[in-house]
Amino acid sequence: MKIKHQLAIFNALTRLLLILILWLMLPVLVEKVVYKHINNSLLEKKKKFIDNLDRNEINDFIVRNDSTETYSQFSTLHSEFLVLSRLPINPNQKKNSFINDYRIIEGESNEYRILQYHFTYEKEGYQLEIGSSLSEVNDLTFIIRFFILIVFVVIVLITFLVDTFYIEHLLKPFYKIIDTKIRRVNEPEAFDHTPIKSRSKDFRELDLVLNQMMDRIGELFKKEKQFISNVSHELLTPIALLKNKFENLLQNDSLDDNAFDKIVSSLKTLDMLKKIINNLLLISRIENNQYEANEDIDFYEIITDLQEDLQDRIDDKEIKFTNKMQHHFGFTGNKTLIHILIYNLVTNAIKYNQPKGEIIIADGFLNQNYFISITDSGFGMDASQLERIFNRFARISSDQDGQGLGLAIAESIALFHHIEIKVTSQINHGTTFTLLLPEDLKYN
Repeated sequence: MKIKHQLAIFNALTRLLLILILWLMLPVLVEKVVYKHINNSLLEKKKKFIDNLDRNEINDFIVRNDSTETYSQFSTLHSEFLVLSRLPINPNQKKNSFINDYRIIEGESNEYRILQYHFTYEKEGYQLEIGSSLSEVNDLTFIIRFFILIVFVVIVLITFLVDTFYIEHLLKPFYKIIDTKIRRVNEPEAFDHTPIKSRSKDFRELDLVLNQMMDRIGELFKKEKQFISNVSHELLTPIALLKNKFENLLQNDSLDDNAFDKIVSSLKTLDMLKKIINNLLLISRIENNQYEANEDIDFYEIITDLQEDLQDRIDDKEIKFTNKMQHHFGFTGNKTLIHILIYNLVTNAIKYNQPKGEIIIADGFLNQNYFISITDSGFGMDASQLERIFNRFARISSDQDGQGLGLAIAESIALFHHIEIKVTSQINHGTTFTLLLPEDLKYN
């Protein structure tokens, strides 16, 4: 997940958490404000009732001789009620108290905010209850919570989109650095030192440090190329001189057979050493992008030429070579390197094949990508061997000839041309190398 999406999601979750807390606290806040207002209203009504209370009303209450000894008054909509009850005098009784309670009035149960006021009148104790219905308050609280919830959800969605676009705008210089200065750079010489325009000091600092780092890498790259050139001269030249001397010694008629064999063996060792150095230099030059890649390549033509060149080796092992290629696919690259790549894979298929085995070359398209597969019926490889087949000096079998650089060279050439190599193998059932070419190719 990209950092812009992570930041946007984090901001959205933070807002959701705050909204959830506020949403849960809303009833408490509403009730506190509303209850305060209702309490003040009930106190005012109590004051008016007590101020207007006289003996005549009390006498009326006594004369009625109501069995409940209660005087009651209700509003027509049951939104308020007033109840006066006679109670024994209790000196410890709190005068004013507020409670929430359900009361049944004329067969209808409602929740009320009730003021209970205890007082004495002419040495008699009374309790005055004045109640105000909470049904409207509860309905109002529900409506407010629902409305605020919708508003909060809309706010979260809007802010999430705004954050996403703003963070994307904020990180635009970062992605530009990644795209223009890292992803598309295959060698230090191709690095673009043009400063990235950004209002953020952090990205300008990142760009500056990256430029400085690539300058140092470029210097090291030049030194490595110089070292390779020196190695090529300092090692190959003495090998050539030694080889000439040994070849001259072979012309000496005074040599006995034992000396002759030792000189021939030394010449073979020098040839092997020269081949190893040349292969290592080839890999180094490929990895340092010292080759041009602007030639038109036809894989069908390369395979056909290789079959003719290797026919003697194919016949020696009585291998059946089958070319099933059906396409002439145009590709721009280095023709010599591509020839080496396929040559190494085909010679491996011959070397590690069984006598009277089979090699099949095929091509086709996989998810719009052109591929070439080279399949043999050889010894095959297990998982541990597959993991190291592209390592330098790695050999599948210790009794096989070679220096273990063929597949390492093939991998370097494939990376140079952005070609993916896939390998599947099974012990005693053969191996398949598949070259998966990049999409930007032209069909002939």
